[in-house]
This record gives sequence, structure tokens and C-alpha cells, in this order.
Amino acid sequence: MTIFLYGASGSGKSTLGAALAHALNLGFLDLDAQIEIDLNDNIANTIATHGEEVFRDAETAALENGVVGKEKVIALGGGALLREQNRALAEKNGKITFLEADSETLAERLSKDENKRPLLAGELKEKLTTLLEKRAAHYASFSLRVNAAKEKKQTLWDIQRKLGRFHSRSMGTGYDILIQEGGVDKIGEMLKERDLRGPILLVSDSNVAPIYAERVLNALKSAGYSAQQSIIPASEANKTLETVSQLWRATLNAGLDRKSTIVSLGGGMTSDLAGFAAATFMRGCNWVALPTSLLAMVDASMGGKTGFDLPEGKNLVGAFHPPRLVLADPETLATLPERELRSGMAEVLKHGIIADPALFEIFTTKTRRIQSFFEKEELAEIVRRGIAVKIKIIEEDPYEQGIRAALNLGHTIGHAVELVSGFELLHGEAVGIGMIVEAKLAEQMGIAETGLADKITETLVGLGLPTEIPQHLPTPNIIRTMQTDKKKSAGIIRFALPVKIGEVRIGVEVEGLEEVLASIA
Repeated sequence: MTIFLYGASGSGKSTLGAALAHALNLGFLDLDAQIEIDLNDNIANTIATHGEEVFRDAETAALENGVVGKEKVIALGGGALLREQNRALAEKNGKITFLEADSETLAERLSKDENKRPLLAGELKEKLTTLLEKRAAHYASFSLRVNAAKEKKQTLWDIQRKLGRFHSRSMGTGYDILIQEGGVDKIGEMLKERDLRGPILLVSDSNVAPIYAERVLNALKSAGYSAQQSIIPASEANKTLETVSQLWRATLNAGLDRKSTIVSLGGGMTSDLAGFAAATFMRGCNWVALPTSLLAMVDASMGGKTGFDLPEGKNLVGAFHPPRLVLADPETLATLPERELRSGMAEVLKHGIIADPALFEIFTTKTRRIQSFFEKEELAEIVRRGIAVKIKIIEEDPYEQGIRAALNLGHTIGHAVELVSGFELLHGEAVGIGMIVEAKLAEQMGIAETGLADKITETLVGLGLPTEIPQHLPTPNIIRTMQTDKKKSAGIIRFALPVKIGEVRIGVEVEGLEEVLASIA
């Protein structure tokens, strides 16, 4: 998919385009620069000598050549899509992102730009105002819009979030994270584009496989891959070494070698197990995550954490092994059971508490049933925002030496509650309870602003999620389970505690944990 940046002169298409291409590990084409190469003349002189129509013909030719080949970022001229032919070509081959900025910002930038625009020659502000008025309806017709008047770094990140496309370099070998509707049926093409080899083992669970496995296998085989599947029993109780052994044997039987690829199709349990099998098979082979649950999309599938549970605790055995591609298809959420969707919302809400107040606000303004009030586009937006928070954090701290510990908000208590419940509580339900208890703890310690726990509780209630540790779960058992948590260091449990919406403090030690927990849980 080609990414087109479009907007008025001065909106930053060329500068942002080059930066975006670098961030996404894509090629870059500045269409105006290419036209000058093709014509062996600058644009101003071409228009002055031969007229604007000759320039526009050259623009169309350059665009037709530009969309051929591998996907890339193309910075378009300010009037490149006035021709219906050009617009149709761009819309057919990718996504158009319109960069919007007010006239004062545009004029200020253009006055400092050495590259003088021929259509703005003369009195800059007057010409710019006239041009913007003339093109107002045309510019307003583009729905995917980003505010380009912000600081460059923020605008660049906003573009990636709106497109639902990121590239992680956090663990050496880079990988793409894509949010794309219909991605399930395009997975084969995407593996080919990234030169991933077969044979392929598709790993899915007994709930997801009947719905999507055949479509994924067909997509892989249509792209020329030899592919087999291994179906594991659904439920966290099966996240064990025995299941990993099943996957190792299936990988051998499918004829994979260390250059082959494992594809994970399902929720967080599936990606953790498939990723660990890939990390350890022949000392490491490629793997790809195709998450189908909200929880897996915004959390489990990214960051390279893989592993399985022991009876004593969750994810006590594992390895860092990044995938080669994460492809989240929001359409798969339509078949997710309501309880699972609610559970995933807790993990997204956690990301809002950590670093995105606007994401948290989406949940506080909703009161109806999830299926009715989360419209298709809104659900895709919370997936994009949730993923964006995690990507920022894992890029800064890939191996959890510092800020990545913020992602443990709600998990120190939540993991223990989940395990002691015998997995009667879903992961997100337990994390939601954990966030409330940890917010109360933070308020009691003077870390959090007053009322934060109530604010989180009210939001979780609105999502139909539990907000208290079930009374039948013994507190001593929860404390004992927390003592085996992998987040403990040098015998001390360190918490990530919320300070306010958008801020978390990491590495907080708590003394007398059993008494404290008993007083606030």
C-alpha cells in the first residue's frame, strides 16, 4: 500500500514524507522533485515557458510511474490530485493523508522556504489566500486528515496512528505493525512482500480456528506457500509446556526449518505460545502474529514477549523473540464474544491511563452496550490508539529495563487474582480489578491524585467489568502468588502505580503488602 501525503504548499509534505518513510522503513518519492528530473528543468521555469498544462501532464506521468513497484511514501504537489485521473490512481493504489494547517502557519513556512512556488509568485499572503479559497472544496473532500501545524515529531506520530501503520526497531530486526481491515485475506501477500519463507505452520486455538483458519490457509496457499495448521485447546489453563511441546512436534511434522515461518492466529495465549515455539525451535525461526482479540491486538502480539505459565504463576518461562510482522484486522473483533471484548477494553483503558488521556476519554463518554456504541470505525480507532501507546513504550525500552514497566499497571495484582481464580476471571477482568486496587494503593501512599481510583472504577463499571476482588478468593493466596511474580526483583515486588490519567510511576516498593491489600481490596 502506497502512502500519499497531500496538502497545500507549506503543509510539510516533503519533509514529513521523508521522515515518515524512514520511520516506516519504506522508500520515498517526492513527486515534484521527480518531475524536475524527468523534465530536466525546475517547475517554475516549466510553467513559465510551457504553461501549467505541460507541468500537469508530467505530474500524471510521474505519478503513474511512482505507484509501480514496492510500497512507498509519495509526497504530492499541492494540486496533484485536482485531476480526477490522478486522484483515482492514488485512491486505487493506497491511502491519501491530507495535511491541514491554517493559512498563517502556511504563509510563515513559505516565507522561509527557499523553494519558491510558481503559483504563489508575487504577494505571498494574498496569492495563498486566493489559492486556498479556490481549492477549499477540493481540499475538504479528503477524509483522512492530520493537523500538520503541530511540532514535526507529533505530526509524524499522528500520521502513523491515523494510518494504523508502525515499524518497530526495538529489538534489532525491525518489523511492521499494521492495522488493516480485511488483513486476514491478505496475509499471504504480506508475507511475500517481506520475503518470509515457508513452509508455514499456522497455530490457532479451538475457538478461533473454526472461524478464520481456512481463510488464512487459503490466503497463504494462494501466495504460493505450503502451509499446515496446529490447533491448540483454547483457555489459559492450556498455556503450558505440554502445549509448547505439541507445537514443536507439529513444526517438525510440517517440515519447517530455522528459515521457515510460524503464523499465530488468535488471542494472547496463542501468540505467547506460538512465539515461544518460534523462539526455541532450532534456536529461533520467524513468526508472524495475526491477533483476533482486542487484548492481543493492543498488547500481547507486540514487543516480543513470548512464553508459557507454570502452576505457580503466569508467564514464568519465556523469551524475548520479536515477530516479523503483526497484522491486526479489526474485522475479526466482530466475532469476538462480548465478554472477551469487554475484557480487552480493560487493557486498552490501561494504555489510556498510562499515556493517552484522549483514549481514556473515549471510554468515559460511553454508557451503552459495547456492540451498539462501538461503531466499526470507533473500534478501529481505539485499536490504533491502544497500539500506538504500546509501540512508543517498547521502542523506548524494549527489554523492560525502565519505562516499559509502566505496562505492568494493574498486572501485579491482576495476574495473581487471575491465577487464584483458576482463570474463572479473564485476563482483562483481572487487570481491571488490579488497576483499581493499585490506584487505591497509590492514593493511600500519596502518589495519585485524589479520586483517581473512583474515576477508573466508574469507567470500568460503564464497560460492564468487575471492580472488586471476588470475596471467595483468599487474600493470603493472592499475596503468595504475587511473591512468585516475574516482576519481583531481589525479593521485592515493585509496582507501576498511576499518578493521574496519562502518568504512571514505576518501581514503587510497598511494605506490609498483606495488611495494605486487606485494607483497600
